[in-house]
Amino acid sequence: MAPKIKDVAKKAGVSVTTVSRVLNGEKYVKDDLKARVQRAIDELGYSPSHIARSLVRKKTNLIGVIVPDVTSSFYSTILSTIEKTASINEYNLMVCNIIEDNDKELKYLQIFKQMRVDGIIIMHEKLNTEIRELIHKLDIPIIFSSVKPVEQKFVSVIIDDYAAAYDATRYLIGLGHSRIGFIGGDMRDVTSGQNRFAGYKQALADCAIEAIGDYIRFGDYKTQSGYEIMKEMLAGDVVPTAVFAVSDDMAVGAMNCIHDDGLRVPDDLSVIGFDGSQLTEQVRPRLSSMEQPILEMGIVTVDALLALISGNEGAPKKDVILKHKLVIRDSCKSYVNSSTEA
Repeated sequence: MAPKIKDVAKKAGVSVTTVSRVLNGEKYVKDDLKARVQRAIDELGYSPSHIARSLVRKKTNLIGVIVPDVTSSFYSTILSTIEKTASINEYNLMVCNIIEDNDKELKYLQIFKQMRVDGIIIMHEKLNTEIRELIHKLDIPIIFSSVKPVEQKFVSVIIDDYAAAYDATRYLIGLGHSRIGFIGGDMRDVTSGQNRFAGYKQALADCAIEAIGDYIRFGDYKTQSGYEIMKEMLAGDVVPTAVFAVSDDMAVGAMNCIHDDGLRVPDDLSVIGFDGSQLTEQVRPRLSSMEQPILEMGIVTVDALLALISGNEGAPKKDVILKHKLVIRDSCKSYVNSSTEA
């Protein structure tokens, strides 16, 4: 049978309470007692129960993370940063990939409750009524990362998606483009769906450019979606000269389709993405993108959640809005043939 804490106490010649204090890292234990307890632990091969220690300390050092799709280049990058930052602070993650399944999310949230996680990070905003009611009842600090759901009391770590999409579109307009295609996301998403579409439309309107319905389509942020949407645009009578996709994955899909159609980026068609993920440097030509500060977002998310967990007075009481940045690479060029634009 596996050794128990009382076996360690007997071998070390101390009380169970002293062993418990050593295991919990309490300061007021004499060095010689610590050494005896540690020697007994090593000799017996004792491994303390994480759950039992958590009950005593009323802290599990666990953070639950709800991710909509870990295959996304954006989510995989930010998740890596969240894990690294949590680890530095001696926290472990329980990552749950829900693939937009509300029943699965509800189950995971119940597991988080049972496991007594110290905090929860949620990275999507399509919350049904049951999930919304549950997270408001949980007595666990919760923070949203990269999204801001409507009608929620929790802090979000985000960028201004409307302004970022506006700036990306204005960049293309500044290059001389007026036929600008839009590959949008899920319009059930306020943050990455509705706000980015609104920014695109407003940029066109401010420059007296008509938003043409044939140039506007919506996908699911994935590469295949961008490919299929671009194929539809290229089949039209008049194709765009530039395309703004609201995720780097969809932008790469669009670039692949343009290549397969015998055209070239950016000579025949300019493409700009959104997120600033690792994909931007991995494709050719390298993808210009409206960059979210993904690494900073992951760090700030964990730091803010830990402040909430500890009850720190400096914990954020309102949304943390980070700055976006246009990163120009090789996938866009000036469009000077104004006669063709007409």
